[in-house]
Amino acid sequence: MDLALTTTFRPSIPPESSLFHWKIDRPIILRHKWKWKPQTSTSETKGRTITMALKKAKIDGVSEALNEIASQNLDHAPARRRVRSAFVNAQQQLDHILFKMAPGDIRLEEWYETNSKGQQIFCKSWLPKPGIRIKGALCFSHGYGDTCTFFFEGIAKHIAAAGYAVYAIDHPGFGLSDGLHGYIPEFDGIVDNVNEQYVKIKSRPEVRGLPHFIFGQSMGGAIALKALLKEPREWDGIVLVAPMCKIAEDMTPPVPLQKVLIFLSNIMPQAKIVPTKDLAELAIREFKKRKMAPYNVISYSDKTRVKTAVELLNATKYIESQVDKVASPMLILHGADDKVTDPRVSQYLYDKSSSSDKTLKLYDGGYHCILEGEPDDRILTVLNDIISWLDTRCSSN
Repeated sequence: MDLALTTTFRPSIPPESSLFHWKIDRPIILRHKWKWKPQTSTSETKGRTITMALKKAKIDGVSEALNEIASQNLDHAPARRRVRSAFVNAQQQLDHILFKMAPGDIRLEEWYETNSKGQQIFCKSWLPKPGIRIKGALCFSHGYGDTCTFFFEGIAKHIAAAGYAVYAIDHPGFGLSDGLHGYIPEFDGIVDNVNEQYVKIKSRPEVRGLPHFIFGQSMGGAIALKALLKEPREWDGIVLVAPMCKIAEDMTPPVPLQKVLIFLSNIMPQAKIVPTKDLAELAIREFKKRKMAPYNVISYSDKTRVKTAVELLNATKYIESQVDKVASPMLILHGADDKVTDPRVSQYLYDKSSSSDKTLKLYDGGYHCILEGEPDDRILTVLNDIISWLDTRCSSN
């Protein structure tokens, strides 16, 4: 089967940056011809995966053997699990405040749950040391391409040391969970999986009857918001860090390109053809910490899959139309110089939500990763802001 597609357009407003990078200095012409033969469906994929993969850069400071392990194809979860196991020690030795100052007496547990679609979902918990009263539960939703097993390890330990049970899952298609890497066939599927897994977790004896908060970062903020909108009575509040809840007008892809993406998503949904910028450079302010990003070896850093791009665009449009229905206690934290998710969007969420208990904190000069990529004192400030907000809401319960 042959497919030829040609389209030309010139965006009228130049986007600064986003998960997707659109060229705007001249008319854009897409002329691609694809050939493929039908492929028998499998449990994880339908149709043929058309891949334009990026070559992985060598990771400085690790052996050739580890680099060889990291360079393997990570499309499927078994490979990602092998790579993660090989890099655990190297990650924990990084000269980063989240690892260096992480409390050592936190109780850890890792396990897998089978969701309603038959996928193995990676779950992890961080509990205070024995004898410390647990004040509440914080349930984390990670961002696009990420996992809960890298920088979040340090974040979770700091919050757990303050008396909270912290839980996290890897979304289907990301981290250690089943699913084609970086592929979101349906955004609601990720949202429903979050609610499904955290219903189970909230019934665990150590947190039964305690306040439960959902915590989302970047794309995980969009997931957390939609999970909250679907099940508002399941949560006592929401914490959002640089949430992707609305794409600013100057970052929205032009309408002609949106139509092309929708068309392509119906015939080659898994194709990696949507260009992206170097998010580490945009997201992490300190150069030293930016150099550690490659150690997040199971993150998805390739071109965005077509269907994933469409689902993210549709999700933000939906959330934008529903923000007035967000009535739960809410803490929003955002770097004022974030070029991945626009801080004006957090201001929009704060202004439009119907919550009577809402707080917005903008951090001067802060980039996207205010919990991972800022100077040490800023990282500690943001962590303390989260803990203080939680303490206030839990003491009132």
